[in-house]
Amino acid sequence: MTAGHEPSDTTARALAETVRRLQSTAARVQADARARGVVDLATGILAERLGLLPAEAAARLAGLAREAAVPVAALAADIAGVSGQAPGQAPGQAPGPLAGTADPASPGPVTPALAAVPDLQGAAEAVLEQTADALGAHAVALWLRLPGGVLALAAHAGLPAAEAGAWSRVPPGVPTPAQHVVVGGAELWPGDPEAAGPSVGAGSARAVLPLIDAGRRRGALEVLWPAPGPAPVLGAPQRRRLHALADLCVTLLADVRTPAPAPAPVPPGDDTALLEGLPTPALLLEPVVRRGEIADFTLLRTNAHFRDPLGRPRDTLEGTSLLEVYPAACATGLFERLIRVHETGVPLPGERVRLVFQPGGLALPATVLLAAAPVGGRVLVGWQAETARAGEAEQSALLRQAQRLARVAGFEEHPADGRIRWSDGLHEIYGLPPDTDPVPLAQLARHAHPDDEPAIRRLLDTVQRRHRTASAVVRLVHQDGTHGYTRVIAEPVLDDHGRLTGVRGAFHDVSAQHRTEVALGATRARLADSEQETADSERLALRLQQAILPAAPPPLGPAGLRAAVRYRPAAQHDRVGGDWYDVLLLPDKRVLLTVGDVAGHGVGAATGMVALRHALRALAVTGAGPARLLEWANTVALREPGQITATAVCVLVDPAGGELRWARAGHLPPILVGADGAHVLPLPQGMLLGALDDARYEEHTAHLPPGDVLVLYTDGLVERRDRPVEESVDQLIRAAGAPGPDLERYLDRLLELSPADTDDDTCLIAVQSR
Repeated sequence: MTAGHEPSDTTARALAETVRRLQSTAARVQADARARGVVDLATGILAERLGLLPAEAAARLAGLAREAAVPVAALAADIAGVSGQAPGQAPGQAPGPLAGTADPASPGPVTPALAAVPDLQGAAEAVLEQTADALGAHAVALWLRLPGGVLALAAHAGLPAAEAGAWSRVPPGVPTPAQHVVVGGAELWPGDPEAAGPSVGAGSARAVLPLIDAGRRRGALEVLWPAPGPAPVLGAPQRRRLHALADLCVTLLADVRTPAPAPAPVPPGDDTALLEGLPTPALLLEPVVRRGEIADFTLLRTNAHFRDPLGRPRDTLEGTSLLEVYPAACATGLFERLIRVHETGVPLPGERVRLVFQPGGLALPATVLLAAAPVGGRVLVGWQAETARAGEAEQSALLRQAQRLARVAGFEEHPADGRIRWSDGLHEIYGLPPDTDPVPLAQLARHAHPDDEPAIRRLLDTVQRRHRTASAVVRLVHQDGTHGYTRVIAEPVLDDHGRLTGVRGAFHDVSAQHRTEVALGATRARLADSEQETADSERLALRLQQAILPAAPPPLGPAGLRAAVRYRPAAQHDRVGGDWYDVLLLPDKRVLLTVGDVAGHGVGAATGMVALRHALRALAVTGAGPARLLEWANTVALREPGQITATAVCVLVDPAGGELRWARAGHLPPILVGADGAHVLPLPQGMLLGALDDARYEEHTAHLPPGDVLVLYTDGLVERRDRPVEESVDQLIRAAGAPGPDLERYLDRLLELSPADTDDDTCLIAVQSR
């Protein structure tokens, strides 16, 4: 429903009544289905007990019902043992009222004095008599609407004769309260602004009610109260009484002769000629009157120009309920306007209306030019979409520009008479001169690549024989020998009997899209090759790293030490890095411990790691200390192809006295875990490897008591994005606790408790003095 428009009470009541009628119909259908189920059950029982076929059992059941003079459903319920209820009655539904029982909602008994009056003048006098004492009224006027919209004062009581003569005829343009009500306005009560318009009894308070006969407003009842004085207060009982008096006045309208007869009804045979003679979409409606009010309209006929906004065939709409077919449009103003046209007899010459059409749950608003006129008790309605009238030139120009930019062109052909229509641009898509005759769809294969002939045959067979929409991509051969990739979409045009009368569709030049798809395919292939090369490189780096790094350290028994190592590769293979560790027993019984991390990932990082690890192993046999070894490793890093950079820590352990000498190149310091807890060794100065030519490294010493454990590690064990490394190291060593006698289990526990979140590879070395 459009914003800002609420349906009137009349429309709401009509829609509610339609919903109730549909619910009642659904209940009857369900009850019939239940009855059929009971009949099928009884038929099965007879077939089983009497040894009959199902058809014979059904015939026997029908015969028994005729003999017993009872409905088949009732007899079936007895046979099946189902509790009886009225045929077609929903379970739990109360039986209808008994004949002669009064309906509590019906109006009270008719006032005898008013029911006995023979004409409108007597009715006016009787109304005044009934309202003067009870309601304090002092005058009554009965108005009738004449052809052309003129109001006639048909009867009055309590008005001076001169005043009544002056108001005997009221032209259509005079905004009297009675005119307001007769042309479709709401009923008026004392105090309403419209009730103060010019009329008889100037200055009087008044109530004006429509006189509705068979759904049409024939006139108005006007009741006046004396002025000056306070306006009467009319509660619900007083208003009901005035409504009842108005309804009784309506019963006398049939005997009133108006100066011009009502227009003769249009004979049913003339409906088609009338509709088809109109150049715009139109439909003919028959009012449905219930309890004296219009409750709905029946859609009788539509003309050939009419197109249902929701795309339904015309023949499926004829004979249907307007409220059921277009409920959203009726709720957004259509129903109110049609009622006003029928009741007042005043045509609606043309009004732009914003209506809503609702297919399923989707609301489709549309601005239409709505016109309606009464025709012999029916209503002739025409509506035309606003875009079909206004701005057609602009719309056509916009459509042509859109087709040109999108490289789309349409066609329509009628094989019976050979007519073929092409839109602008189709000659260009075919690669033909502009003055060339259009090519029938059946000859499409002559202008396409020979390999596309099977696809064209399938398209023609689907459209012409199966009467279904089809599409195909073909290569149109242009006169210069080039090919244009074109998507052809075609649909059948059928008459009311389902016979093929034509074919229409569109050609879409998709050459640019095809070239893009080819280029995209080549790019995908190159990307796949690149991804494969990257994957191969990462696998090579991982295998190289696993081959270089030993799974276990060498035996250190002669040096009086025990050692354990761990290497955990990165979670993602594409992040295999340059982490390394090494444990080397030197000829003089000292032990070299190194841990490092080459910047980067992949094969480059792995080869840099191999160069530095082997350089340190080779140079360690010179007997140089850790600081000197790192200076030489720095020189190696600077001379490596690509000039690698790395961090490293180098430790020399002398088991004889438990002395530790160590240096670092930008790496995390070792951890010494003893009986008094874990301690991070002090940080000597040292630049990372590969940064500066003249880098110098500071060397520290420490003591490794028996039973204590020295731990070396890379940043993959403790690095987090949300906190400093020092906090992560402290958290880890506190959580891991004492190493115990099993170094292997201790390293596993460190890996399990690792707080790192960078998914980097990790190296660990643990050495314990005996």
